[in-house]
Formats: sequence, C-alpha cells, structure tokens
Amino acid sequence: MPAGVPLATYLKMFAASLLAMCAGAEVVHRYYRPDLTIPEIPPKPGELKTELLGLKERQHEPQISQQTFK
Repeated sequence: MPAGVPLATYLKMFAASLLAMCAGAEVVHRYYRPDLTIPEIPPKPGELKTELLGLKERQHEPQISQQTFK
C-alpha cells in the first residue's frame, strides 16, 4: 500500500475520509437547500437569477486607459 501503510489501516482511513466527505456534502446541502424543482417552461433570457447580467455589457472591446507614469 502507499507509504508502507498496512491494508487494514489504509481501508480504515479511506472509509473515514469517504464518510467525512459525504457527511460534509449532506450538511452543506441541508444548509443551502437548493431549489431542485424543474420548471415546465424554460425561463426567457434575463429571467434566470443565476445568469450573469453584466456579461452583455462587457461583450465590447475593453478600453485601455491612458495613464502617464512618473
């Protein structure tokens, strides 16, 4: 096994890590309570709250500022 660890110890640590990861995911899922409903009609552009609203404004070429350095 990696780093000379016995198989039993390796499996215990693997199980503990997996359990901790699943427990953490469950806690976060219960805390944030995601909206898992699926709308029957897809939202129109601009109605979706997770949409990046500033993206349309930034699609033009960025302006380079003319600063002088001393």
